[in-house]
Amino acid sequence: MLEFDAPLAFLALPLPILVWWLTPPRRQRVQAIRLPFFERVSAGLPTGEGAVVPARRAVQIVFVALLWALAITTIARPIRLGDPVTRTEAARDIMLAVDISGSMETGDFIGSDGQRGTRMDGVKQVLDGFIAARKDDRVGMIAFGSAAYVLVPFTRDTTAARQLLATLSPGMAGQNTVLGDAIGLAIQSFAASNVDERVLILLSDGSDTSSRMAPAKAADIAAKNNVTIHTIAVGDPNGKDEQDRVDLATLQSIATTAGGTFNRAEDAAGLTRIYEQIDTLHPVEAKSVSWRPRLPLGQWTTAAFVLLTVLGYAWMLARRGWHRRTGGQHEKARAGSSDEAAA
Repeated sequence: MLEFDAPLAFLALPLPILVWWLTPPRRQRVQAIRLPFFERVSAGLPTGEGAVVPARRAVQIVFVALLWALAITTIARPIRLGDPVTRTEAARDIMLAVDISGSMETGDFIGSDGQRGTRMDGVKQVLDGFIAARKDDRVGMIAFGSAAYVLVPFTRDTTAARQLLATLSPGMAGQNTVLGDAIGLAIQSFAASNVDERVLILLSDGSDTSSRMAPAKAADIAAKNNVTIHTIAVGDPNGKDEQDRVDLATLQSIATTAGGTFNRAEDAAGLTRIYEQIDTLHPVEAKSVSWRPRLPLGQWTTAAFVLLTVLGYAWMLARRGWHRRTGGQHEKARAGSSDEAAA
């Protein structure tokens, strides 16, 4: 679809006609001497057009009118509107904080097929489906063990997020668990978010062992920054190793402070239900933004103006050269006729 950013420029189209009509050419009568023998007197002298004003041809008028129309069209800034493009803005930002400490290698997690596997494999399997279902959300991911790292900044590229999720393995970030530092890193990631719904899902199978920031303090800061934290305990709270034992009290306290929910995931089915519950607590209110691409076309009208001007000038030079050649031949023929008459 063709549109113009400055359509009022077309009001100048009839301007040449108004100038021609309101300012006619100056006409003046003067006395002149008529010489019946002018040709004999001026024989051998160079001749030119003199004060003769050649009549305007229709082609010239059309050519100049076309140049004027191109100039006005360029000033009007023509654009072509493309097909409408619709983009859905993110309804919420969801950060997944995944515990990848060494205890996640414990094989007590029951998968969707009923087979017992490691906690890490079970969590990755269910998280993959959860990320794939995020159509109107931005998803981020933090992996933490002895330290916390942003594995995936907030993105709507769920394919890339799922691929990076598949690379996680227990112990790759150390053997300890830093719940407080993971929450603090999530708060920093949310600082640049313009979305009202900010959700942190914290999955862990151990107790906080080496955080620089206490989990309770981190949860309080998250609440002040409108970050809702849902905690999910993955593992056995009665485990033999105290370091790998799930600290249910801490996880429950974090969820309560940050306005979220505390959940226990013993198998893949339970973890899936937890995610469905979280979706229910944070309904999606996506906003669609539609626009049409604007492609400027002024360069084409400008190029046409320049090309026609060059062609017109070249045609004028060629026509003038042709008149000079034919005029010289006529003068030679006339001179030859005069010589024959004199002889």
